[in-house]
Amino acid sequence: MSGTFDFVVVGGGSAGAVIASRLSEDPSCPVALIEAGERPPEVSSMPMACAAMQLNPETDWMYTGDPGKAGLGLNGRRMPVPRGKMLGGSSSINYMAYVRGHPGDFDSWAKGGATGWSYDEVLPYFRKLERWEGGPSAYRGGGGPLAVQACRYQDPLIGAFADAGKTAGHPWTDDYNGETQLGFSRLQMTIGAGRRASTATAYLRPALRRPNLRVEVNALAKRILIEGGRASGIEYDQGGVGRTALAMREVILCGGVINSPQLLMLSGVGDAEELRRHDIPVRAALPGVGRNLQDHVSVILMY
Repeated sequence: MSGTFDFVVVGGGSAGAVIASRLSEDPSCPVALIEAGERPPEVSSMPMACAAMQLNPETDWMYTGDPGKAGLGLNGRRMPVPRGKMLGGSSSINYMAYVRGHPGDFDSWAKGGATGWSYDEVLPYFRKLERWEGGPSAYRGGGGPLAVQACRYQDPLIGAFADAGKTAGHPWTDDYNGETQLGFSRLQMTIGAGRRASTATAYLRPALRRPNLRVEVNALAKRILIEGGRASGIEYDQGGVGRTALAMREVILCGGVINSPQLLMLSGVGDAEELRRHDIPVRAALPGVGRNLQDHVSVILMY
C-alpha cells in the first residue's frame, strides 16, 4: 500500500529489522519497512535447519559470485553467495555464529576518521543488544533482545581440538566476546530456548503491534525517488502492482552488501560509465558504489 512516512526502510534483514523497530519506538514517527521476501517460515526457527533455507529460492536470493583466481575446481566457475530473502534477512538463514569484530578494527576506524566508532564507543551497543546466557558484565549484556548462548554440541573431538591448541601454545578463553578475543574457545550462537534468534524474532516481532509501523512483505524495491538532490521515497512492486512509499525525513537502505548498491545503481547512483552501459540516467556519479566487496569463504571438508 502506498503512503507517506517519516522514514522508509528498504530491506527487513539483519540491519533493517533493527532500524525499523528502533525508529518506531517513537509513536509519533510513522515508519515503513519494505521487504522483498516473506515472513520467516516456521522451519527457520529450528537451528539445525539452515541448509533447508539456503539455496532455496523461497528464502534465499540465490546469488552466485565469480571466485576470481581461486576455486579453480568449481563447476561452472561460480560459487554460491547465500543471502536471506525474508524478514530477518541473512540472520534468518545463517549458521548463527555470534562473533564481534576485533576491538583493534574499531579503534583503527576511529583513528582513520570514523568518529564514534572506537571499540569503547560501540561496546555499550553490543551490550545493549544481547541477552548473553552468562549474564551482564563490563563486556556483555544480559537484558537485550538478542539471545546468545554457547554452543551445546558435545563431541570428544571438541575437547581434543582444544587440548591440541593448548599444547601448541595457544591460549584458551571462555568468552571470546569478552575481555580478550585471542585464543581457542567454544562457539557462541544466536539461539535462545532452543530456537533461532534472528532480528525478525528479536526486534521486529515485538514491534509489529505498533500502529505507526507498517511492514510490507513481497515488496521488491525498484527505484529510489530522488528530488532536489535528496532521496524522497521508494518505488516498489508488490504482487505485480507498482506502489510508492514517500519519506518526509529519510530513506534508509538496508538491503545488504549486494542489494543496496544494486538499488542505488538502478536509481542512477554509481559508476557513470557502468550506468550508461545499461541506459540508466546518471543522477550521481559515484564510482565506488557496488565495488570492493569482501566476504569470508567457508569450505567444508569431510574425511
